[in-house]
Amino acid sequence: MAQPPVAPSTDPTDPSSPGSSLGSDGTSTSYADAGVNIEAADTAIELMKVWVDKARRPEMIGGLGGFAGLFDASALTRYTRPLLATSTDGVGTKVAIAQAMDVHDTIGFDLVGMVVDDLVVCGAEPLFMTDYIATGRVVPERIAAIVKGIAEACLEAGCALIGGETAEHPGLLAPDEYDVAGATTGVVEADKLLGPGRVRPGDAVIAMAASGLHSNGYSLVRHVLLEKAGWALDREVPELGRTLGEELLEPTRIYAKACLALAASTEVHAMSHVTGGGLAANLARVMPAELRATLERGTWNPAPIFDVVRQVGGVSQPDLEATLNCGVGMVAVTDPASIDASLSLLDGFGIRAWVVGEVDVDPDQDATVRLVGQHPDW
Repeated sequence: MAQPPVAPSTDPTDPSSPGSSLGSDGTSTSYADAGVNIEAADTAIELMKVWVDKARRPEMIGGLGGFAGLFDASALTRYTRPLLATSTDGVGTKVAIAQAMDVHDTIGFDLVGMVVDDLVVCGAEPLFMTDYIATGRVVPERIAAIVKGIAEACLEAGCALIGGETAEHPGLLAPDEYDVAGATTGVVEADKLLGPGRVRPGDAVIAMAASGLHSNGYSLVRHVLLEKAGWALDREVPELGRTLGEELLEPTRIYAKACLALAASTEVHAMSHVTGGGLAANLARVMPAELRATLERGTWNPAPIFDVVRQVGGVSQPDLEATLNCGVGMVAVTDPASIDASLSLLDGFGIRAWVVGEVDVDPDQDATVRLVGQHPDW
């Protein structure tokens, strides 16, 4: 005789019960057990709000907590033909220095500098930015410090921080590890777009001093100084006048407002943000094929950190120049009649600048950028 079906258990302590909170091993599991702390993330949001509120523009709608950041696009109606520009980037292995030194409120300047200054080289005004922080464990004070730096840098660049994401990745990143990335959007009037099409023979090339290594080439720098030489971050380096860690953590200079002022008031034709690849390779990106730029090394001395890397690591000058900015963080290609006005304007922004070279016809039709001569102290 067939037996009647057995009804499923409704006892929450019975692992076979559909409503049971116990696993097959007789224990319960929460998201926190997996390494994700939602309460810590909520605390981080509360701590960062005060900083995000400082990085606002009038066009920004709402605040933190929404699914999307909102920006009033009616602000673009003053443009005849607005072109939107966008850029995304990170700061590379410089985050390893911040983590090792337990200093987290400067890395945001590196992130913002990397994205907004890629926008302004085409003449675009950065409007808003979003950030992404991935970490092995959310420590609210640490996340808030990172966002504080991002917000302060957005304020310096003139753009709004309208949103972001903090993702906890236990098992993928170590508890005290994190990485940061960001994206920004800007706008430029179509007939004000800067680039290769405006560059002319006889144009002057103006260099703008870097604040240090900025955010590129840290894999080389860490390999040379920390791994091969065995230097500690708290080592006092006489050539630098401070500890190695302080030098390596020097924030990236943000050129956005100065470059926009150049574009608005001088005859600047193109600009180049000197990041990965070095000075020559990045300037070549804004040169038309039929022209070349010749840059004279004798017009400046790179900051001591560049020579320290070169000497300690036995790094050849071509390798160094293809990896680090070597003291030049931004370049403007301008009509020679605008040289004096450009240098004066940049000085007003606290940026040391000088004429580093000029543009002429390239017989090879290859948009060549040549570095000639030698730095005076090298």
